[in-house]
Amino acid sequence: MQRKQAAAPRGLSHATPVYVAHAQDAWLEDVDGNRFVDFAGGIGCLNVGHRNPAVISAIDAQAQNFLHTCVQVTPYEGYIRVAERLNQITPGKFAKKTLLLNTGAEAIENAVKIARAYTRRPGAIAFEDAFHGRTFMAMALTSKTHPYKDGFAPFPSDVYRVPYAYCYRCSYSMQYPSCDLYCAHHLEDTFRRVTAAEDIAALIVEPVLGEGGFATPPPEFFGILMDICRKHGIVFIADEVQSGFGRTGKMFACEHYGIEPDIFVTAKSLGGGLPLAAVTGRAEIMDAPGEGGLGGTFAGNPMACAAANAVLDTFEQGDLLHRANSIGERFEKRARKWADRFEIIGDIRGLGAMRALELVRSSDTREPAPDETREIAQYCYEHGLITITAGTYGNVIRLLVPLVISDEQLDEGLDVLEAALASVCERRPAVAEATME
Repeated sequence: MQRKQAAAPRGLSHATPVYVAHAQDAWLEDVDGNRFVDFAGGIGCLNVGHRNPAVISAIDAQAQNFLHTCVQVTPYEGYIRVAERLNQITPGKFAKKTLLLNTGAEAIENAVKIARAYTRRPGAIAFEDAFHGRTFMAMALTSKTHPYKDGFAPFPSDVYRVPYAYCYRCSYSMQYPSCDLYCAHHLEDTFRRVTAAEDIAALIVEPVLGEGGFATPPPEFFGILMDICRKHGIVFIADEVQSGFGRTGKMFACEHYGIEPDIFVTAKSLGGGLPLAAVTGRAEIMDAPGEGGLGGTFAGNPMACAAANAVLDTFEQGDLLHRANSIGERFEKRARKWADRFEIIGDIRGLGAMRALELVRSSDTREPAPDETREIAQYCYEHGLITITAGTYGNVIRLLVPLVISDEQLDEGLDVLEAALASVCERRPAVAEATME
């Protein structure tokens, strides 16, 4: 860590001080020989596990042929095969095309570029509590200010924000279902009070909030938004960077809601541990930019494409979607028991294996508990479990385990998390008394 502080900028922060030497499936080993159960999965990049044998084999085979040529100079079959397969498996029974890139943020930037080229409009609608990346357009779309946006302004203009269906913290202090999805219908009011609908190129939304805390909207939410977008000729962009590739128990979270986005953004677990992202969309929309308007030197690089095809093979041949649901059910069963013991647990939510605990100081006030959340995360890594936090208030513990985790490893990790909750909760009364004195 001393070497890191001398060599790298302070803006590059670490959730743990654990320096990895080796990883396999759902566990890590550090440079001191300590082993950890991995509940972070590289922030959702390792749904098929660390060093998945099929991925490693595909990378090795590709390395024997070539590492890089730049697809815009001399293309290669691996890129085309990934594009064809994404066109086939993403939601929507219409002609599609796919652009491959390096990162989720890069894919978000290009999705907005494509929507603007297609509609000839400048504006974009994003949501409160959203996270779309750290590049400039992605930061403009991202909601959370600290640490992602602090000191980096000004951001691209013509980005407008509306409330997400975060029912535990409803922006309008309403309750579902009596609210009649007021937050979704509010979009029409935005077009009357804030910006004209005919100036909006795209609406971009996560089917399940990622960094925002794994909130899952009611089933009607996205249908209402899509109907409004269709009415006004607005491109609907789904950001499935974190929720895609089996994380929610279906290949893509949009399938839970029965929606077919115009543009679909994926990344993270697509590359099985290598950097790869994709923008998949309606063919006529994807073809809007002129030749040379899209691309990147390393975008869709051969090694990552080989890994992605192995990832897609693994999902076709295996049972990872069923496993994701099994992991979620196992977590839910334990978490419901924890909620009876620990008042700090305010909400339990998620889909499939994309699960989270929102921690609060009081279940009545729902005041966020970020300090306790950090203590829990620290207790975990000090006791053999890697986990990470999330949420606009930094008070959410999120579950991003590799889907290949065994029941024994999962239970071991949940045991540590339970002990962490107990450790923090046991100290809370004493802390409260000391504060009163």
